[in-house]
Amino acid sequence: MISTSEAAAKVSTAGLLTMVGGVLGLVVHVAAAVLGISAVLLASSTAFTVLKVVGAVYLVWMGVATPRGARRTLRERPEGEGSHPDAAVGRYVRYGFLSNALNPKVALFFVTFLPQFLPTAGNVLPRAMALSVVFAALYLSWFGLYVVTVDRLGKALRRPGCGPASNRSPACC
Repeated sequence: MISTSEAAAKVSTAGLLTMVGGVLGLVVHVAAAVLGISAVLLASSTAFTVLKVVGAVYLVWMGVATPRGARRTLRERPEGEGSHPDAAVGRYVRYGFLSNALNPKVALFFVTFLPQFLPTAGNVLPRAMALSVVFAALYLSWFGLYVVTVDRLGKALRRPGCGPASNRSPACC
């Protein structure tokens, strides 16, 4: 959803940067799953609840910050000026990173999905890493295509009069 929002409301570069941040967030879960930390996290209801609460707080913050940022962008950027300042690059990557790193569903995915493809004996680390790289490549391929498609469709959403509403509601226009 965040990649969609960034690509539709801004340009594909914003969506692609958000996607890169998302892959970096996946790295956190891959490392946690491979090292067994995710299993411990899921076994501890307190630790898992903390992750869920922190993730929910982040999503609420994003929900509040998105419309505020849209209004600020409209006030600060004269018409016809570039699509986003260079300083926003880190923000897009951070949005993607935090949305995946704080998402307990991603941790659940790696703990429940990955083990069924790993050998029961021997060194599982190389195979787990290889499968995780395949997952990351699929993630990049799918979301890359998705972001480019949304950007093309988003040109209609970026026309005058629609932009501010598209940041308040995904169903704009």
